[in-house]
Amino acid sequence: MRVLVLVAPGQGAQKPGFLTPWLDLPGVTERLRDWSAAIDLDLIHYGTEADAEEILDTAVAQPLLVAAALVSTTVLLEGHDPAAVLGATSGHSVGELAASVTAGVLSAETAMSLVRTRATAMAEAAAVTETGMSAVLGGEPEVVTAHLEKLGLTPANMNGGGQIVAAGTTEQLAALTEEPPEGAKVRALKVAGAFHTTHMAPAVAALEAAVKDVSVSDPVLPYVSNKDGRVVTSGAEAVRHLVGQVANPVRWDLCMETFGELGATTLIEVCPGGTLTGLARRGMPGVRRLALKSPDDLEKARELVSEHAAAAAAGTAE
Repeated sequence: MRVLVLVAPGQGAQKPGFLTPWLDLPGVTERLRDWSAAIDLDLIHYGTEADAEEILDTAVAQPLLVAAALVSTTVLLEGHDPAAVLGATSGHSVGELAASVTAGVLSAETAMSLVRTRATAMAEAAAVTETGMSAVLGGEPEVVTAHLEKLGLTPANMNGGGQIVAAGTTEQLAALTEEPPEGAKVRALKVAGAFHTTHMAPAVAALEAAVKDVSVSDPVLPYVSNKDGRVVTSGAEAVRHLVGQVANPVRWDLCMETFGELGATTLIEVCPGGTLTGLARRGMPGVRRLALKSPDDLEKARELVSEHAAAAAAGTAE
């Protein structure tokens, strides 16, 4: 049995100019222009011409990442029914919005509208207090989390593969750098806030208001939530998780466990891929991995999709 998992990365995966080669593909520029007009944010400028500092801004980075994930997913799965070829989908943090579209929970237009609201609200919440995030690499998870709690920090991302991301005030993060957990190294992350902590409570309220009138459908394929790594079968529940997750830890470690339980044999990370395939190298040993970084990776990625589509069709015929 072959099971293909499609995942979307979160904030921090963006790099200057990463969308440039995608504009050469049919329909991508038009789609990005439409979304740019709808959310009043020039996605093409930020994805092709803006420098690293400009796209570090949460209000820019999150819509840019969701747009990139959506266009690369569309190009990758062209001619395929996601429900027929994918064994599961998920996204890391803001990547969950892109995954919700793949799973059929939200439309692409709704996801782009919500990510604009999410990003703006999170940027505003982050501006209240000087906060940030640092990756803690290595160490025993129980030792690391206890050390973070002692410093008043939140283990905001339990990423698996020997990585936990701490979030809190700049003073708390400075103390962590000076006093890392036993057996671990600390690396500051280029994100502008303590995401997935109580510092983001105002953003939760803004997103709750934004989702009240959106059209939601139940997932057409297994949609794995960051909340607890479990499969969500209700569209309404998926949206509740998307809202609450803004101020709660990302359990990517549990998501990878569930991929394994579902029988994952291949994992593809859509644009700008690299981060989640890196985590899967240690967290999902034996599973084939492919990061969709640019259109140059499409041929290999499409081969994997076609391989799984053929296997699924053969299984149905049997």
